[in-house]
Amino acid sequence: MDESTDLTGRFEEHRSHLRAVSYRMLGSLSEAEDAVQEAWLRLDRSDTGDIENLGGWLTTVVSRICLNMLRSRESRREDSMEVYPTDPAVGREDTVDPEQEAMLADSVGLALLVVLDTLAPAERLAFVLHDLFAVPFDEIAPMIERTPAATRQLASRARRRVKGAPAAPEADLTRRRRVVDAFLAATRGGNFDALVTLLDPDIVLRADKAVGPTPAPIFLSGAGTVAKAAMAAMERARSTQPALVNGTVGLAMAPLGRLFLVLAFTIEEGLITEIDVIAEPERLRELDLAVLDV
Repeated sequence: MDESTDLTGRFEEHRSHLRAVSYRMLGSLSEAEDAVQEAWLRLDRSDTGDIENLGGWLTTVVSRICLNMLRSRESRREDSMEVYPTDPAVGREDTVDPEQEAMLADSVGLALLVVLDTLAPAERLAFVLHDLFAVPFDEIAPMIERTPAATRQLASRARRRVKGAPAAPEADLTRRRRVVDAFLAATRGGNFDALVTLLDPDIVLRADKAVGPTPAPIFLSGAGTVAKAAMAAMERARSTQPALVNGTVGLAMAPLGRLFLVLAFTIEEGLITEIDVIAEPERLRELDLAVLDV
């Protein structure tokens, strides 16, 4: 086996790990693949004789590549909400299989990807590497040109953003979570009767003008009417997961991990009395979103 073949084989042993790091850093499978490929090119051009820990070296390299990509994205604002697709079924035109990326986003957690997307690049790197991949702070610090103590603070700040601050007691959140989970399951499964049982007979649904299909806000009332509208969004519900929305349980629709709309619920005595569907970029930016863990 020649030296080039051996180096390729050693790199391939780490590819899945590098891809996992890059995807959580970037939230895009095509960009993650680009970062991994760039890491390979840098390895191929390097003197590997001085590399004692190839896995650690590659993690550092791909993390720095991702950090540069995030900073470039921040400066260009190419991923602002204004350029998101008007229909989440359309998705983005990446070079990877959309179904593959959808499955990956679902496995990572749509809510986590959405919250990570709100973090500053250095915060995101510190949190992802330390909290998700157990990289020590003293190894992360040089990547972002901070001290280990400052890096620890960045990760802590990011962690608070990710976990959020529940506005209700845990028992109340658990009860609300059951109702929201049942709503999502009934919608995904097309179970009209099960959905109606979760809705107050006089339920009101309000959707802002960005929700569509008309350019005007939507107002619906009555359990049957709201349930029919939910059935019409059955396919969209597959890219939806529970999230903490302003401290309580809601749903975030995030095709391929990019926030598209949020459903905020008012629940009284186990029934949903109001649903607020939020899709306007300005309103989405004002929401306090976090990963739901109850």
